[in-house]
Amino acid sequence: MIGGYDLFAQGLKNLRSFIFDMKTLMTVAVIGAALIGEWGEGALVVVLFAVSEALESYSMDQARRSLRTIMKQRPEEATVVRGESTFSVPVSAVEPGEKLVVLSGEQIPLDGEVTEGRSAVNEAAITGESMPQIKKSGDHVYAGSLNEEGVLYVEATKKAADSKLAKIIHLVEEAQAEKAPAQKFVDRFAYYYTPAIILLAFLIMIIPPLIFGASWNEWVYLGLATLVVGCPCALVISTPVAIVTAIGTAAKNGVLIKGGVYLEEWSRLNTIAFDKTGTLTKGEPEVSDFLPVDQSNGADVLRYTAALEAYSTHPLAKAVVNYASSTHEQADHLLVENVETHLGKGVEGYVNGSCIRAGNPHWIQEILPQAWSSEVDALVDSLQKDGKTTVIAVIDERVAGVFALQDSLREDAAALMQDLAELKINKRVLLTGDQKVSAEAISNGLGLTDVYAEMMPEDKLTELERLASNRNKVAMVGDGINDAPALAKADIGIAMGAGTDTALETADTALMKNDLSQIPKTIRLSRKTMRIIKQNILFALGLKAFALLLVPFGLLTLWIAIVADMGATLLVTLNSLRLLRQRKTREYGTEKSLRPKLS
Repeated sequence: MIGGYDLFAQGLKNLRSFIFDMKTLMTVAVIGAALIGEWGEGALVVVLFAVSEALESYSMDQARRSLRTIMKQRPEEATVVRGESTFSVPVSAVEPGEKLVVLSGEQIPLDGEVTEGRSAVNEAAITGESMPQIKKSGDHVYAGSLNEEGVLYVEATKKAADSKLAKIIHLVEEAQAEKAPAQKFVDRFAYYYTPAIILLAFLIMIIPPLIFGASWNEWVYLGLATLVVGCPCALVISTPVAIVTAIGTAAKNGVLIKGGVYLEEWSRLNTIAFDKTGTLTKGEPEVSDFLPVDQSNGADVLRYTAALEAYSTHPLAKAVVNYASSTHEQADHLLVENVETHLGKGVEGYVNGSCIRAGNPHWIQEILPQAWSSEVDALVDSLQKDGKTTVIAVIDERVAGVFALQDSLREDAAALMQDLAELKINKRVLLTGDQKVSAEAISNGLGLTDVYAEMMPEDKLTELERLASNRNKVAMVGDGINDAPALAKADIGIAMGAGTDTALETADTALMKNDLSQIPKTIRLSRKTMRIIKQNILFALGLKAFALLLVPFGLLTLWIAIVADMGATLLVTLNSLRLLRQRKTREYGTEKSLRPKLS
């Protein structure tokens, strides 16, 4: 009564108005259950239908929630320089041409152009670029990106409503507005099935007595039995019981599917697009190569450089320190003095009395041209062609080592692509904001069919539309704000669990454990679910059709009708519960590290 009152009331209104939808079908199911005294069966129908409705309602609420989290990425206030003073004003009040000051650790409030200062700016949320970008006078910056190091003076070039972040919000709104839940087969079937059963039962009751003079008692009884056997209890629960079971099974494996319509879409996928940073890669730079130069002692170079880099907050410096720690080259006991950080360039200081510098190749060439050699130049050029970022270590004005860093692949990425190929996911596409060289370096050996680099959020959206134009069913896998429009536009948006709140709430599915192996497992689960739903519908209709064939011979009794109805209900329920068991699939192992050892 509590769970089904509203649905039942609407179903009765629909019957009076001759509207035959899912609620009408459920109402007839409950009436049929009551007629045969199976109140427990009627309650089961009500509860499962209510759960299904709640899941769909929850999934439709995601658009509003995702937009609220995107809005949180934009600062509400900006520090504006007017005359000799600075003022904190709402971002909506800032006009193009005004000068802003952005301190280290603050988010940039508006799109603009740097007029003074130099700093590393993290634009991962907007562009997907994993490495912080050096911004100096004349460079463009985006609202929502993070100033990581120095002070920047920025001239606003757009109003808040026209910023790149505002455009992302607009793209999400548009994409989600276009996505309408697919009408389920049972809904369409109910439009014809329910009135047909009612009409058939009525005709069985009146035609034989009126036309052929048969016994009213006998044919009214047969008509009632027809109505009971036609009671669509099994048909009503054939879809929701399978979907609820499958969604629960997926959740146990760390996959949150936000509604039955999305579970169904998983089974139809033939194209999957991946973001790079934080999705196929770990999302943070790691040292892939350390190469001592000119017969330098590798262990000493590593320890001295790590000791100096420990005083920097730059992501590349942290990667060098972590690498030294992983190779057990401890630098805690070294004396570090007079450390000076050069924003966007590198760091220098004294370690145990030796002058140490660590920074990008351009800076080292600029301050120590005499230390630069053709050997070092060729080494750096080779590493950069592989899409790697280089840090040069200098000891006492002599280049002693070269560190190569890159956003390394997840251990399970290669196995994922192999599994998807076996599942006939024929297009596996990389969409990334990173540079082309980095994108191609990551894609080598993965078996990706297409690679698109240097893409802004609107570019990803355009590419997804192109992929879907050939009647493909397209999924997008991502983790950042910049992926939100694409996640919303795709037939299935899949967010990594460690991604931003925006990505998690915009997506239709979330991989809460960041486990890429769950993607092919979920495809298999969805395909199995759709097979079981089709089997359930056949079971539900087949048993009833068999029972109805007994009507012309006068052999159908209420007992047979009850057994047919309850048998079909029990059969579809037990068949759906098979989804609680998943066959074991390939477990993705951890690949051996390719990191070279220090001699």
